[in-house]
Amino acid sequence: MAKGFRNLNRAKPQNCGVGLLAVFILVSLTYLTMSRTNKMRVSMGKQSLSVSLSITCPYSSFCLFITHWFSASSQLVPVLSVNSTSIRSDASAGQEEGSHKEEEFEKSSSVHHAEISARSSPNELGGMKLEKKQPRCDLSNRKSDVCEAEGDVRIIGKDTRMVYVSPPQWADNKEGGESWTIKPYARKWDVGSGAHVREVTLKPVKSYGDDTRCSVNYSIPALVFAIGGWSGINFFHDFGDVLVPLFQTAYPFGGEVQLLVANKKPGWVEKYKLYFQKLSKYEIIEFDKDDAVRCFKQVTVGLRCSSIEDFQIEPSKSPQGYSMVDFAKFTRSAFSLERDRPISRGEEKAGKKPRLMIITRARTRKFMNVEEIVEMAKEAGYDVVVTEASEDIAEFSRIVNSCDVLMGVHGSALTNMVFLPTNAVVIQVVPWGNLDWIAGHYFREPSKQMKVSYLEYSINEEETTLTELYPRDHAVFKDPMSVHHQGWDTFSRIFLKEQNVRLDVERFRPFLERALSILREQQRERE
Repeated sequence: MAKGFRNLNRAKPQNCGVGLLAVFILVSLTYLTMSRTNKMRVSMGKQSLSVSLSITCPYSSFCLFITHWFSASSQLVPVLSVNSTSIRSDASAGQEEGSHKEEEFEKSSSVHHAEISARSSPNELGGMKLEKKQPRCDLSNRKSDVCEAEGDVRIIGKDTRMVYVSPPQWADNKEGGESWTIKPYARKWDVGSGAHVREVTLKPVKSYGDDTRCSVNYSIPALVFAIGGWSGINFFHDFGDVLVPLFQTAYPFGGEVQLLVANKKPGWVEKYKLYFQKLSKYEIIEFDKDDAVRCFKQVTVGLRCSSIEDFQIEPSKSPQGYSMVDFAKFTRSAFSLERDRPISRGEEKAGKKPRLMIITRARTRKFMNVEEIVEMAKEAGYDVVVTEASEDIAEFSRIVNSCDVLMGVHGSALTNMVFLPTNAVVIQVVPWGNLDWIAGHYFREPSKQMKVSYLEYSINEEETTLTELYPRDHAVFKDPMSVHHQGWDTFSRIFLKEQNVRLDVERFRPFLERALSILREQQRERE
């Protein structure tokens, strides 16, 4: 067949006309009978003949065949332009695309326009490297939107907008093309948390105006995100909504990234200064109060995060395969925490006791009998530290890291488990009220991902102070789930705000003893 095309320019004009007419009829019939819209533009260059065919492919395998065939001839320079949504299975028509090469091609077709050299071999089609990519936004994650742009990207901070100057060679390079407006905060499903997060707009343009002339040019990438929402209000959300997603997104740059922050809160960046300094070698820019026009060659807007859970990482969906173990190690490194494992057998033989931290709370879900708990813990063989979580995270993280076991009533202070050595133990005391889901979602699963051994103690109705507020025949005790069904406000008021805990120390003792057993089992495994 290739030989026939090479001889095409020597054919008689009449034969060419008949051939072109036949091709036109074939193409028209194909277009009328098929609903698929894959489009291929093939240009064949010879001085004596120039033919341009616009073919609607009924099947993606046909497009691949044509591409491979033309690529075999060094005299032809085909250009393939594939619509980003054109190659997909059509279940209603019962069409199947089982070819491995077709699957590879589907993956590469997410870029709107791709030029393939005539010298490309068929097996290169699935992994094409393009010089420039159009801005792209992933809006599929339930929790976070992420946009990326490479090329000429100009950030106008005070307007919280970015313009992307499209290269002139793009066929669809038009003013006023598709734009994206997102809130770069990893909790988009929560309307309340996003109420005070600034929106950022990314818009491709054909050329820049006077208001987008560069004030500063950068050779490093930029990462734009917000620290609004619940961060700065709740310690758990500092990590779940910002710090863990920021690690996933920024750490791959190896410090060579400029962080631009919207909704900066007084003292918040300073609180986590050591963390930010570990992620970036450059001073943070307060994005939404910046008068400069900053120009970058690569920009990411928004933070990557787990699509389902808070305070967790899905390694299978992380581009670099990061896990919560990696995050915990990074955090310990950022705060210069020395211990990466709990107490050793040698340390115990030398007279050192396993250290237990009891995190107390000042207002809600308090331990009402702390002294009794401490006495029992000492009898069990612990050195005990009793403390409330501190705003001085650098100092408090060192205290946590010095401990082998951490215990506390469900609440954001348990987030401090991230500073524990790997294989330490955390004990979550779950208040009354069928709180199994929030206990697991916020701390049970994250602790397992961090390789921190986890124990869970659920109090009974004799251990809750709700008995002082409600009669025993109330739904609070008889049917706690009916309280859940009354909505978050009622649920949180009763079970999270009105409730304190008076721990039954004898009922709880086996949990502290089990924690000691876990530590010693790990000691034997390390030897």
